[in-house]
Amino acid sequence: MMKRAIGLTGLLAGALAMASCDAIMTGGDGAIELDIPEVEAGDISEETMKDITRTLSSDEFEGRMPGTEGEELTVALLTERFEAAGLQPGNGDSWVQEVPLVEITGKNFAPLTITDGETDLVYDFGSEWVGVTYQEEARTQLANSDMVFVGYGINAPERGWNDYEGVDVAGKTVVILVNDPDYETEGLEGKFNGRAMTFYGRWTYKYEEAARQGAAAAIIVHDTEPASYGWNVVESSWSGPQAYPQYGDNPPPRTTMNGWVQKDVAREILAAAGQDLDELSAAAKTEGFEAVDLGLKASTSFENDMRTFTSQNVIGVLPGSEAPEEYVIHTAHWDHLGRCTRAPDGDDICNGAVDNATGTAALVALAEAHAKAGAPRRSLVFLAVTAEESGLLGAYYYASNPVFPLDQTVGGINMDAFQVAGPAKDVTVVGPGKSQLDAFMSAALEADGRTATPNPSPEAGYYYRSDHFAFAKQGVPMLYINGGQDLVEGGTEAGKAVADDYRANRYHGPKDEFNEDWDWSGVMSDLQLFYRIGRMMAMSTSWPNWNEGDEFRATRDESCATSDAGC
Repeated sequence: MMKRAIGLTGLLAGALAMASCDAIMTGGDGAIELDIPEVEAGDISEETMKDITRTLSSDEFEGRMPGTEGEELTVALLTERFEAAGLQPGNGDSWVQEVPLVEITGKNFAPLTITDGETDLVYDFGSEWVGVTYQEEARTQLANSDMVFVGYGINAPERGWNDYEGVDVAGKTVVILVNDPDYETEGLEGKFNGRAMTFYGRWTYKYEEAARQGAAAAIIVHDTEPASYGWNVVESSWSGPQAYPQYGDNPPPRTTMNGWVQKDVAREILAAAGQDLDELSAAAKTEGFEAVDLGLKASTSFENDMRTFTSQNVIGVLPGSEAPEEYVIHTAHWDHLGRCTRAPDGDDICNGAVDNATGTAALVALAEAHAKAGAPRRSLVFLAVTAEESGLLGAYYYASNPVFPLDQTVGGINMDAFQVAGPAKDVTVVGPGKSQLDAFMSAALEADGRTATPNPSPEAGYYYRSDHFAFAKQGVPMLYINGGQDLVEGGTEAGKAVADDYRANRYHGPKDEFNEDWDWSGVMSDLQLFYRIGRMMAMSTSWPNWNEGDEFRATRDESCATSDAGC
């Protein structure tokens, strides 16, 4: 098979730094290069895509909610189709990895009460604040917890930033701003990548860091622009049943409560402490910001109903011909929301046809195509994960309990919700410039005659919102590519109209249903791109890394430094 060495500096904006892995080569002019093979187009079945998407999104599967009969049907279908595609069971002799989950439903919420010892501020659950617990306790109580404003709640040594420096928040309630310190920057240059949100801007990080610091509670100030969604999304997402991994005997640090407050509520609370929200927010954007003791105490309580159950990730593998213990991974989530708020016509099944029956079907279609082409040099893993809609739980569980060692996992591609509106001239790259996998993507785009368009809303942090993120946190380089914005018929205006229509009328609702009139040509073009990228990675000898300065680089370097068999 023909191979070529691709110079990274000539492919993407910004120099990509040399990784510590042996297979990355340096050219004679000093340019860093990767071994990127040329691969033929794959024989990918459109009928497979249609058949599996149609079946998974049928009413019989009842929205594929984990822990229901819909899950049993889904796992059975994927097991059957993975085996028929020519894969082998991915977990020893089993096609599944069990994922233990707990569902916690808060109830009987007391108000959030803030006091300075003389005057009480009282806020109602839902309309003014929301809160949940990650602890498996029948009752959650926060009692007279001292409050500290910690800016953006970031501790990033590699960026010279620590909002917790010099302050002890053990047992206290920290108040945190959403997003990154430089989210208002017009461009993408800055200590936290300017307009583009980093991991440090996501609520998941902020709660985790608060727990590591020993905080009893963490409360994020909601602001629609930097959050990229309104309070209605917060209220609906953070009330009702919440699913989490069962942590077992050695859980990670957890707060007693995590929550959000409306911006006007935060403004009133800070005013009671003699502080101004706008002034503190401006100060928090500057290096050397120091946390502020508010001289206030926070209290609330609520009860919890708990249900434990086991869900399943489905795993198939195509063993490599020369390096079977080196792995390239493909991920997609099989789950959806089950039954949900009724549509006007009475339909209450969230079928999840686009999100993500299409991505799940793509795992099978790609597995078939790779098996037809013959085993590549490295092993290909096809992982259908559970509970993405509950917070990437299946992906997190696998990444924390990997069947195939992560230091032997070269990298991967995540597939979530394919566009079914016809072909596009481009693809949308979520999180461009993060890793040396961009070079593989660029080579595949060139082979297919297409272009890459950066995500038009970098401030929304979409890279940190799908299953690949669980692997990225553990250091594994991952690509996340969506359908294009520039449609062959209608251009970017038509592409925006399609995206807006889906978001407004079908996304996470009962009308995300299979349509026999869908135009699959764009989906098949995107699949061809994913096939090339996956096969290039599987035929390569290189171990691509995160770019120098990326938040996941240090984790990968540490993993590689202790590995004897992988990177």
